[in-house]
Amino acid sequence: MDLGLRGRRAVVTGATKGIGRAVAECLAAEGADVAVCARNAQEVAATVETLRKSGVRASGRGVDVSRHAELAAWIKDVAAEFGGIDIVVSNVSALAIGQDEASWRAEFETDMMGTVTAVDASMPFLLQSAAASVVMISSVSGREVDFAAGPYGVFKAALIHYAKGLSYQLAAKGVRVNTVSPGNTYFPGGVWEKIEQGNPTLFREAMALNPTGRMGKPEEMARAVVFLASPAASFITGTNLVVDGALTRGVQF
Repeated sequence: MDLGLRGRRAVVTGATKGIGRAVAECLAAEGADVAVCARNAQEVAATVETLRKSGVRASGRGVDVSRHAELAAWIKDVAAEFGGIDIVVSNVSALAIGQDEASWRAEFETDMMGTVTAVDASMPFLLQSAAASVVMISSVSGREVDFAAGPYGVFKAALIHYAKGLSYQLAAKGVRVNTVSPGNTYFPGGVWEKIEQGNPTLFREAMALNPTGRMGKPEEMARAVVFLASPAASFITGTNLVVDGALTRGVQF
């Protein structure tokens, strides 16, 4: 299937590792120009170099999405460089599961307001696009109570609600908005590798909950994101796509 992404212009936050990196690489492989950001500028530069090997335009900048003016300025610069923006993938998370005030604030400023800022800064350009799409990375923790109940789960749930509202408000203007809720996703340097090393009991418990006998891979999540972002999903908006290998048991109606 041709996803219709060749020549489209995409922005991906938190794209130097894990799901974000896989999304950026998948978009580039499909022919989209990709701009990426993350806090580590050296890792951003290395990611950009890899993306360019797909024969597309790629750029990046070291950006902390919780610094909202910095994020908005970067997106404006990307639009100027690429001549517009067609796709926004908001992926960054503070991954804060503590119950202290600092954790709540980190999740709000990074997951929630980082996404709101990215959407708001991109909107003038998305409204000019012939195939505008926003995909927000939520989590199964936004649907069910698990070990991440608290700030992480609350703001991942809020993203689903935010996206649904935007999808209705923007449908007539040609901007689609969806969320993807990954299940447990394992990759080198990721949270589950750290849990495997630092809290093996929790890791074993989590593995036991996966009916497939394994955790997901970043590329498996990325394929869902890229499909939803693409013109091939032109009549899909306002949905939350769960990609979890049957981890969760709640029924979506």
